[in-house]
Amino acid sequence: MFSLNVPLPPAVDRLAADLHPKLSGFDRVRDRHTLVCKRLGVEDVPDRVAGGARSGRADPDSGREPTPPKPEALAALREDLRRLLSGTDPFDIAVTGVDAFDAPASGSRPVLYLAVESEVLVRLHQRLCAAYGAIEGIEGDEFVPHVTLARGGNPEPGVVADLVAAEFDPIRWRVHALDLYDPEFREVAASIEL
Repeated sequence: MFSLNVPLPPAVDRLAADLHPKLSGFDRVRDRHTLVCKRLGVEDVPDRVAGGARSGRADPDSGREPTPPKPEALAALREDLRRLLSGTDPFDIAVTGVDAFDAPASGSRPVLYLAVESEVLVRLHQRLCAAYGAIEGIEGDEFVPHVTLARGGNPEPGVVADLVAAEFDPIRWRVHALDLYDPEFREVAASIEL
């Protein structure tokens, strides 16, 4: 599965590093931070992206079209995203605080994250969900722009509340491109300029 991410400025990584010592007690503390705009699976590449010619494997019992091979899916997604994002102007975004999902749609809880504010990002996410579909429980109307810091475990009592109550100056930046991220290789596979 690919994700279309908002590139983060160094100030976000510095803030996460400053908060890191306070995250003891969580099962997993993120060492890489991302701001996901939309998740995109190879198996979800629609025919309009694959050009109707799929050369991947199909499960004959599923009734589904074959899944395109990953390199073909990446190339098709990159071109389709360029078309879908054309006319999207660079936009402002801000990390404004720390918050938590006490009952996430999946995985262990709690999830501690940097809260992100951007109406343009939310509208862009909705537009991409209309084109590619939404992942139930975390996309579409349930989408909350955020940068995960840590999740799961049993943090000391009051740690989550103290982090959520912590104040810091918002980190503001302007987004000029979105990155198509490949988690298998943990790298940006393509950037799409706005």
